[in-house]
Amino acid sequence: MTNQKRKTMRIAIQVLCIAAITFLMSTALVVACGANPLEAYQLFIKGIFGSTQSFAEIFVKACPLILTGLGCAVAYQTGFFTIGAEGQFYVGALTATIVVLKFQETLPGPVVILMGIVTAFVTGGIWAFIAAVFKAKFNISEIIVTIMLNYIAINFLGYSIRGYLQDPEGHVPQSAKVISEVQLRPLIPATRFHSGIVIAFVCVAVIWFLMKKTTAGYALKAVGFNKRASGCVGIPVMKNIILSAVLSGGFAGLAGIIEVLATQKKLLEGISGGCGYTAVLVALIAFNNPVGVLFVSIFYAAMQVGAGSMQRKLGVPSAIVDILIGAVVILILARNVFVPGRLKEGRK
Repeated sequence: MTNQKRKTMRIAIQVLCIAAITFLMSTALVVACGANPLEAYQLFIKGIFGSTQSFAEIFVKACPLILTGLGCAVAYQTGFFTIGAEGQFYVGALTATIVVLKFQETLPGPVVILMGIVTAFVTGGIWAFIAAVFKAKFNISEIIVTIMLNYIAINFLGYSIRGYLQDPEGHVPQSAKVISEVQLRPLIPATRFHSGIVIAFVCVAVIWFLMKKTTAGYALKAVGFNKRASGCVGIPVMKNIILSAVLSGGFAGLAGIIEVLATQKKLLEGISGGCGYTAVLVALIAFNNPVGVLFVSIFYAAMQVGAGSMQRKLGVPSAIVDILIGAVVILILARNVFVPGRLKEGRK
C-alpha cells in the first residue's frame, strides 16, 4: 500500500470512528432525557432545513464563529496560542459602537459603517498586540495574558453600558440603538441573513490566499513549524508572531461590530454568546485551515439551530451540542487511537 493510500485510509477510519462515537453519544443523551431518538433527529433535521428562515439562521450564528475562528487559526499557525478572541470581540464591539453612535446622525450611513468596521479591526488587533508584546519582550505566556485581557474587556463593556454609554431613554444596561441607516440589513427578505456574512466569507478567501499563495503566509507558517529554523534562514520570528496576533484580534473585533450592526442593533452584555471561546474549538477541529474554519463554523451553527428545534418541541436540552463538540475535540486529539498499527505512518 502506497503512503498516499495509507494516509487516506487512516483519515477515513478516524472520521468514521469519531462520527460513530458521536452518534452513539448523542443518542444516549437524547434517551437520557426521555425522548424518542428518531423523533428527535427528525425535528433536528426539520429545524435546519424546514424553512428559509431557519436555514438562514445557520449563517447568522456562523458569522461570528467564522471570523473569530479564522483569527484563532491564523494565530495558531504561527505558534501564538491565544485564548483572547472573546475579549477582542468585546473591545471591537465597544470601541466601534462608540464611533457609530457618535457619527451616525452626521455622516452618511456607508461611511459610518466603514468607520465602525475599521475601528473594530484596529482596536481588536491592538488588544491582541498587547499579549504579543508580553510574549515577545518578556516571554510571558500568551494564554495567561489573553485570558486576563478577556476579563478586563468583558467587565469594561459592562461598566460602559451602565455608565456613559447607557441608553439615556431606558434603564436597561445597554447602549442606544443604532439607526437603520448604519445597520447591516438583511440580504434575504423575511430572514436575518445579513451582509456581514458576506464579509466573513470574503475574509476566509483573503486569509486562504494569504496563507497558501504568498510569501508572507509561508513565513507565518514556517514560524509555526519551527521558530529556531525560521530565524536561522532570516525569517523574523517575533515580527510574524505579532502580525498573526494582530490579524487574529482584528478578525475577532470585526465579528464584534458585525454582531452589533447586523444582529443586535445595540451593544449589550453577553453579546458574543461565548463565540470567542468556541472559536478555539472551531480552529482546532478545522486544523487551523481557513476553509475548514468556514465549514466547521457552519456545521456547529447548524447543530445549534437543529438542537434549538429539539428543545422547543421535545424539551431536549440544546446543551447537548456543546457536550458533543467537546467530545469531538477530545476524539480528534486522540484520533490515532482508532488507526490499526499497520496503517500508521512509518510502519512497514
